Amino acid sequence: YLFHFSSTYLGLGNQTITEFVLLGFYVKAELHLLLFIVFTVIYASIILGNMLIIVAVVSSQRLHTPMYFFLANLSFLEILYTSSVVPKMLEGFLQEAAISVAGCLLQFFIFGSLATAECFLLAVMAYDRYLAICYPLRYPLLMGPRWCLGLVVIVWLSGFMVGVVIIALMAQLRFCGHNHIDHFYCDFMPLMSLACSDPSVAQMTTFILSVVCLTVPFGLILTSYGRIVVAVLRVPAGASRRKAFSTCSSHLAVVSTYYGTLMVLYIAPSAVHSQLLMKVFALLYTVITPFFNPVIYTLRNKEVQQALWMLLYLIVIFNFFTMQI
Repeated sequence: YLFHFSSTYLGLGNQTITEFVLLGFYVKAELHLLLFIVFTVIYASIILGNMLIIVAVVSSQRLHTPMYFFLANLSFLEILYTSSVVPKMLEGFLQEAAISVAGCLLQFFIFGSLATAECFLLAVMAYDRYLAICYPLRYPLLMGPRWCLGLVVIVWLSGFMVGVVIIALMAQLRFCGHNHIDHFYCDFMPLMSLACSDPSVAQMTTFILSVVCLTVPFGLILTSYGRIVVAVLRVPAGASRRKAFSTCSSHLAVVSTYYGTLMVLYIAPSAVHSQLLMKVFALLYTVITPFFNPVIYTLRNKEVQQALWMLLYLIVIFNFFTMQI
């Protein structure tokens, strides 16, 4: 019933193609098991690292601040984001990764919505740091609980609405001919290349939304960190300045990698002349960036480390008394 409802809602009832086959990476069969193990370890690390951050933020009263509230949302988003893509990629290393047309569009909807939400959330996080550093006295008022919650709601709703618009247009397309997608997940451009009907409306709409959802948040991030750098330069040289510059450079490195690859693939896809290069770029924002985010943003933070050690201590104590009983 659920599949019938999805097919009817997405307008897939009369499609020539009923399923797609994800070709994944062209590597020797002998390497499939090795790649499966490597990416399984990376995926498990992403899930574990982000789960630890969420648990630490929720369990520690000291981390109930706007910065860690946004970080917990980023961690939750990263778990959903990678989980929408990586499991199907792992399946492709072991066997033929087939996916229904409805499932393919659903995967892209989830991926597109979460990617858009992450773009806006990273901008909110940069703005939060700008207020905390440049306006420390007014920061508690400017970033009150209601305003923080409102920003997060806007972030998630923005991603959802962008995903709905794009998937509604993609659902009107007919797919026929061969059903092989030369990618490890259902991405926009490979899907458009298989469309029999005119995809120009979907392509133009996606291009416009990509420009808005990528350049505007990225511009806000650069502006926020630019003002942070100016404020830090006014501080006398020392450990505080070095720490601030180290933190800003780490954040900008990860953010630039994430936004840069998305901009190339969704705003200027013609710049990528190799399908293999497109897959490598896709790996950067679907696997590599989520892998480094927990380390860059929080696991190097002493407050998070203390919260995790305290949590581990409480678990050990609880297990000890449980065994004694």
